[in-house]
Amino acid sequence: MVHTGACIAALMGQGGSQKYGLTWKWLKYFKNDRDRRDLVTCGSAAGMAAAFRAPVGGLLFALEEMTSWWRSALLWRAFFTTAVVAIVLRALIDVCLSGKCGLFGKGGLIMFDVTSANVAYQIWDVPPVLLLAVIGGIWASLYNFLQDRVLRIYNRINERRAAYKIVLALTVSIFTSCLLFGLPWLAPCRPCPSDTSEPCPTIGRNGNYKKFQCPPGHYNDLASLFFNTNDDAIKNLFSKNTDAEFHPFSMLIFFITCFFLSIFSYGIVAPAGLFVPVIVTGAAYGRFIGMMFGSHSTLNHGLFAVLGSASFLGGSMRMTVSLCVIILELTNNLLLLPLMMLVLLISKTVADAFNGNIYDLIMRAKGFPYLERHAEPYLRQLSVSDVVTGPLQLFNGIEKVGNIVHVLKTTGHNGFPVVNERPHSAAPVLFGLVLRTHLVTLLKKKAFLQNPVPAGDDAFEQFSADDFAKKGLGHGDRVEDIQLTDEEMDMFIDLHPFCNTSPFTVVETMSLAKALMLFREVGLRHLLVIPKVSGRIPVVGIITRHDFMPEHVLSLHPSLAKSKWKRLRVKLPRGVKII
Repeated sequence: MVHTGACIAALMGQGGSQKYGLTWKWLKYFKNDRDRRDLVTCGSAAGMAAAFRAPVGGLLFALEEMTSWWRSALLWRAFFTTAVVAIVLRALIDVCLSGKCGLFGKGGLIMFDVTSANVAYQIWDVPPVLLLAVIGGIWASLYNFLQDRVLRIYNRINERRAAYKIVLALTVSIFTSCLLFGLPWLAPCRPCPSDTSEPCPTIGRNGNYKKFQCPPGHYNDLASLFFNTNDDAIKNLFSKNTDAEFHPFSMLIFFITCFFLSIFSYGIVAPAGLFVPVIVTGAAYGRFIGMMFGSHSTLNHGLFAVLGSASFLGGSMRMTVSLCVIILELTNNLLLLPLMMLVLLISKTVADAFNGNIYDLIMRAKGFPYLERHAEPYLRQLSVSDVVTGPLQLFNGIEKVGNIVHVLKTTGHNGFPVVNERPHSAAPVLFGLVLRTHLVTLLKKKAFLQNPVPAGDDAFEQFSADDFAKKGLGHGDRVEDIQLTDEEMDMFIDLHPFCNTSPFTVVETMSLAKALMLFREVGLRHLLVIPKVSGRIPVVGIITRHDFMPEHVLSLHPSLAKSKWKRLRVKLPRGVKII
């Protein structure tokens, strides 16, 4: 749902779909980098709010995990988006509950009946909760480690032909089906409880009591978990007054199975997801811990399941505030707040000692240059000039067409400094920054000059705002598609009217950590580096987000990888490897 909401927002941000004729004129106002990022952020918040009926949780999820930078304007826009989602979702649920939608709309993660209205816990209930949080953080860090290793293997398989992807998905599917149908044979049949409010054994597709080859009046508790959807399994685990419905051995099997199946299912060519499988795995873990400490605690097993889900979510995804609000909105019980906060903070702290959160590991495996909210300690030892790599490509204020075409074809840079030299300036001066897309537009429109003279005030006559607007994803013009004659290659382009004359700049001696904070908070794509002393070339280099990546920095300065400034992680001894 988060991915779907972001995709819809990105489609709106590029003005609709021209291929299928779904375009609106008013959407052209969003065809720029800032509004597109804001729309994608609001779309992800809407997806989370719709999936869990948690509007405030969706807003905080976008704030805590999805955005690289945050503004007050984006805050109220995302808040308005999730509020509208909650209202529309409530209206559609009411329609479906009236019987007009058939089976559609009756399931889903709505409200989990966790416990009674008055949650009573004593001081001696805190040690089991602390132990649950610590062990949950360790399990979650192991989950992230194994998930990262499996995804690297899957990426090598998926890079091949489509047949390999299909075979991988079929293999995981068949293996999953064999486990789900074979493991319930290990669980013993249990007699139906006498005080249940639903039929036992269950008749139909939903219910807590699956018969699975058991005699009349009995049910198989492991089959009741396996043969339900994830939503119903979560409801069964979270439900109150069900302490005697599950056997500890069955719960242990269910936890181990969900733990490994959720790892092997993510990464195949099917939207398996991460959020809900982690909730199910954590709920099973919490239930098992509740069974172990049930005689020493006043908390029921359903509440332990909720806290177990919180520990796995906090340890795997390393979110705190948004997860706390989402779980509270799911369970509709504010009295869980103190225990929830305690579990999330402890599990996150424990897991942080081993590795990063699951989203960062996935983005690093895919090569996405995502900037962290903090600067690594070793960045404070470096200056901006320590990571600037060359050669730097410069353009004159009035540049020859052939030079522009050559630079665009031989480099992959998206921004180029423009420098004024004699006779247009007494000394070399940095005039501004011009983007690759603007240069391609100038070449496509053939805004050429016969002589290297300023274009004048009529430079924009053959252009409109749409010519320089943000193009749709994957539909930008390429310089290779532009046909130019030899005569046109010898002509000139005046770049002055099309430059950003006030680009962000930093001195080459600035700390790299400070530059990272500036780059991230302002939401930049290019940061120009200027020399500290005059008399040199007016610009030393350009920094992009790739230059802040740990892989790039440590490749240039490998000695920092072993220094004491490297971020502290608990590492296994040499020779001890899991995979």
